[in-house]
Amino acid sequence: MEPDRLNSPDTSVITIDILGHQLQFGQDPNSKHLGTTVWDASMVLVKYLEKNSRRGKFCPSKLKGKRVIELGAGCGVAGFGMALLGCDVVTTDQAEVLPLLRRNVERNTSRILQMNPDSFGSIQVAELDWGNMEHINAVDPPFDFIIGTDVVYSEHLLEPLLETICALSGPRTCILLGYEMRSTSVHEQMMQMWKRSFDLKPIPKSKMHTKYQHPSIQLFMMGSKSMEKSTGESTRRAESTDETAQSIGTSDERTRYNEKLSEDNSAGPQMDSGDNNVPDDPASERFKDDVELLEKLKNGDLSEWEARRYGSMAARLLRDVKIM
Repeated sequence: MEPDRLNSPDTSVITIDILGHQLQFGQDPNSKHLGTTVWDASMVLVKYLEKNSRRGKFCPSKLKGKRVIELGAGCGVAGFGMALLGCDVVTTDQAEVLPLLRRNVERNTSRILQMNPDSFGSIQVAELDWGNMEHINAVDPPFDFIIGTDVVYSEHLLEPLLETICALSGPRTCILLGYEMRSTSVHEQMMQMWKRSFDLKPIPKSKMHTKYQHPSIQLFMMGSKSMEKSTGESTRRAESTDETAQSIGTSDERTRYNEKLSEDNSAGPQMDSGDNNVPDDPASERFKDDVELLEKLKNGDLSEWEARRYGSMAARLLRDVKIM
């Protein structure tokens, strides 16, 4: 089933502020290809990068020169987030989407360079069909980061997507994916496949931008299971950390220390793949969110983001009663 389209048919350009730059992404919601629409998950991911760019893993000083590949880039929103943090990005999609993607890359790169930002890396476009080894080898893996948004919406895509991610990965590659859950069965299959191949960690809503998030949109970070070989070293480091923590006096000092420790531990691709680290039930959270949206709609005070989410809710309702 085709995902809900969140933009009205006459919306040809989406404007979004990314790390202080107002960028414009052309789209074509009426085309036959899903990649020509700006989906909300890409906004959630890029705003997550923005929120976490001041320190830790996504600080520009740590990302400068890192190689990033974006899968199923569509209009290219998420790739620009990484490029603005100093990364060298290869943004990819199928051949049918590349003309629109190239126009967005050229338009926004020109806008950014006119402001002469010190932290901007680079961004280029390449064709990549998942599972096509010729395309995969042409982009010269492995990459430091693999990113993608709304790339999971159909069961038949799960296997080629996983094969492609594995082929593009190295032992220290960090994989950051975001998507809007539309099928419980596809979601469950996806989680099983990813957990078999990677250490997977759902990103909590508290780490996301306070405005650009929604219960049905989830972000995941994954790293190679081969990193588990360093468990012994991690244990020794943890024991040393416990001794240091005990020597810290006040509760405020311990809180600041633990926050710093948590930030440092997130700097590598090691992930906690335990079953206890599971997001809240998205269906229940989405229902509560929909009720809040209806109240705001009644009062006439919806923000632009909330108006997009209201469109998604309306599309789901129409689909459920089979009007669409």
